[in-house]
Amino acid sequence: MSENNLRKPLEGEVLGTIIQLVGYDRAKVKCADNKIRICRIPGRMKKKIWLKENDVVLVAPWDFQADSRGDIIYKYEKEEVKKLKEAGYQIP
Repeated sequence: MSENNLRKPLEGEVLGTIIQLVGYDRAKVKCADNKIRICRIPGRMKKKIWLKENDVVLVAPWDFQADSRGDIIYKYEKEEVKKLKEAGYQIP
């Protein structure tokens, strides 16, 4: 994967680490802004991408309940996490 294809957080998005799978389509995520959010796993990811604890993900906080809820929009692979750290991103 080249540096140009690396998915970086945009405005309103935050990096996070899954700390607990809460069941069905939810996960507890510790985000880079030191908040723990209950995040939904969207249907398009549910059967295609398997999430587990300690996975690094990209979270889009909701417009309302932004401090406690969000959606998981991307899962980073190990090589991508290394490149994010090299680029200076804080990963919780």
